[in-house]
Amino acid sequence: MDSRSQFTKTTVALHWIIAIAMIGSLAFGMFIEELPRGPEKIELIGLHKSIGVLVLVVALYRLIWRIRNRMPEHLSPVAEWQEKVTTLVHFILLAGTLLMPISGMLMSIGGGHSIAVFGLELIAGGDKNELLGETGKIMHGLGGNVMIAAIALHVAASVKHHLLTKDGTLQRMLGRRVA
Repeated sequence: MDSRSQFTKTTVALHWIIAIAMIGSLAFGMFIEELPRGPEKIELIGLHKSIGVLVLVVALYRLIWRIRNRMPEHLSPVAEWQEKVTTLVHFILLAGTLLMPISGMLMSIGGGHSIAVFGLELIAGGDKNELLGETGKIMHGLGGNVMIAAIALHVAASVKHHLLTKDGTLQRMLGRRVA
């Protein structure tokens, strides 16, 4: 279990795996979006979808892990407004790691496309469902923007804790014990 002074290796690994996967997926998704339609774009979308399904699996495990371990304690006192913003940003980040892949899957299924992981079909494609596809598309686009903002706030807070507060919050997220 996580303690106030140190996170478990599992907590640290899940955090960084999800962080790298989400930031990479967001950047990759924006890159793909700008490409002209064609075989290369379709192939890259398939790769993006495969990574998204894997992110969903890890994110579900991370959510269960976080519920069992509770949210971490602050290492230094924070103002009430900061506590509220922190809670909101953490909620957005956790929810977004689930909703981004799910909305991508809705968009794909709604477009009549299958859900596959590196060629292994998990859900067969079928008839198009415009409402489902459009709902997924809106969620995915809006969710991506919200996630980018939440990640930026999260990184800014981490830098603040490391450089200004100097309370060991970043060190703890790197798996080190803090006083």
